[in-house]
Amino acid sequence: MTDLYEQLQESIRYIRSRSSDRPKVGVILGTGWQEFTKQLSPSTTIRYRDIPHLLPQHRKKENGALITGKLGEMPLACLNERFHLYQGLSARDVAHPVRVLCHLGIKTLFVTNAAGGIKRGFKKGDLMLITDHINMTMQSPATGVEDDRIGDQFTDMTRAYDPVLIKMATNAAKALRMKVKKGVYLGVCGPSFETPAEIAMFGKMGADAVGMSTVTDVIAARQMGVRVCGLSCITNKAAGLGPQKLTEEEVHVVMNEVQTGAFQLLREMIISSTDVFD
Repeated sequence: MTDLYEQLQESIRYIRSRSSDRPKVGVILGTGWQEFTKQLSPSTTIRYRDIPHLLPQHRKKENGALITGKLGEMPLACLNERFHLYQGLSARDVAHPVRVLCHLGIKTLFVTNAAGGIKRGFKKGDLMLITDHINMTMQSPATGVEDDRIGDQFTDMTRAYDPVLIKMATNAAKALRMKVKKGVYLGVCGPSFETPAEIAMFGKMGADAVGMSTVTDVIAARQMGVRVCGLSCITNKAAGLGPQKLTEEEVHVVMNEVQTGAFQLLREMIISSTDVFD
């Protein structure tokens, strides 16, 4: 059985046989964010199912893809679907596509998601820069990964979300005359939505928004030395904070409504990140 580093090497060899792009930035597109890949030009699409070791054996029919190309002059690689713990996957499986991006040579990772608003004053359609997270999945992709070629297993998460990138993103929002919130994202396993009692507890713990993704991706990226910037779209009030029944359909409806502005901000954040490399 090949180890994780060797698996990553095989994944990268295949990707580079299909694309000559050398991305500096990676993007993970959460629920409702997938259409952002249309902004890449030119672009190359490589299906997950074709990349060695990317998919667990029981998910070989996955329709996701790695898309490489340029956003302006910035070489970019996007994952148009992410894996989730609620699919019955391990944290290591969930993080593998992110590790492929990191091993491909990216220096910065932008993570996006749809989230439920916990903080008072958050409303549907708000965009929130993630300043920190709380990992209530109680799982980590670094478990069992004792390989210096991957990174330090005991990863420092003091600055999981890079302060320089957060400031850069804040300035990008101001330049676009867009209001953007800041807050702490709390990750759960799902797939059931949270109870009102759980949301009340999460609020007391310091969480401003809640979702079923992201934290595993960020831990893996930080273990591999990649800087992270996170952007959530608040698609609903969390359980017990509004009269509505929580549904997945509502998430898609709200994302469709705010898509233009959300994509504009994400694009500006990515292009502005050029300054971080210079």
